Amino acid sequence: MTATRVRPPQPQVTAPEGDTGRARRARRGRAIALQVACVAVTLFMGLPLYLITLAGLSSRESLNRFPLSLLPTDLSVETMSVFLSSTGVVPGFLNSLQVGLYTLALSLLIGVPAGYALARYAFAGREPYQLFLLLTRALPIVVLSVPLAKVFLTTGLYDTTYAVTLLHTALALPTTVLITSAVFVAVPRDHEEAAMIFGATGPQAVLRVVLPQALPGIAAAAMFTFVMSWNEVLGAAILTLNQRTLPAQVLATLGDSPLAYRFAGGLALVLPAVVFIAVMRRYLINMWGTTLR
Repeated sequence: MTATRVRPPQPQVTAPEGDTGRARRARRGRAIALQVACVAVTLFMGLPLYLITLAGLSSRESLNRFPLSLLPTDLSVETMSVFLSSTGVVPGFLNSLQVGLYTLALSLLIGVPAGYALARYAFAGREPYQLFLLLTRALPIVVLSVPLAKVFLTTGLYDTTYAVTLLHTALALPTTVLITSAVFVAVPRDHEEAAMIFGATGPQAVLRVVLPQALPGIAAAAMFTFVMSWNEVLGAAILTLNQRTLPAQVLATLGDSPLAYRFAGGLALVLPAVVFIAVMRRYLINMWGTTLR
């Protein structure tokens, strides 16, 4: 019969109470600093929106007072109603909406397959191609607008919403390709191969397995594309005369317009983009949560 040797219990090493308290205070300080930074960024981004909304929904008399009140004490829809009834505003809004949706559809229709090919297939010149996509965004918009205006004058597309759509699509495609490519790289190739093992064809595996996991990146690309198209003004002003988008229409009449018209125009330009971002942001967060789960 062999005797078992009982090992004495080992003492547990614990951190000094002072160190634990300092670590807790450090974590609390970092959390407070993060909250303060978030509040500061929110105020920095939200204060101009609040001021332009207040000015756009105030009466003309309140805009001429000094000092101006920072509280909504004299709200009125008179300024917005005058702006909306001005010549060219409603057609410009409809043109902007049409150009934005067409640009969104074309960018996703071309950019998503290109991003998938860039992420899944190795080919000669892939790295220079990605760099070339980034360099196209470095070109000033006027460099593209003037040659395109000549081309569109020759082909009969000048002063149409299709010309502005083609320009905005060319501006949005590089970002759409790069964003969707990065998201497709993050989707495991094993999922696609497993779907094909169970009988799915290549396109079916992409549509049923890869695309649902890549929807957050596609939503981000859609958000950027629509906001870029809605806010772009210089190219639309060069390529159109009678079929102007809303930013180009506001820019054309801004110099001769009263102060109330300018504030109402700024609110009309900002509000649709903010609404679109809010809708897509909610969808984007929900999709990221689904992907992470």
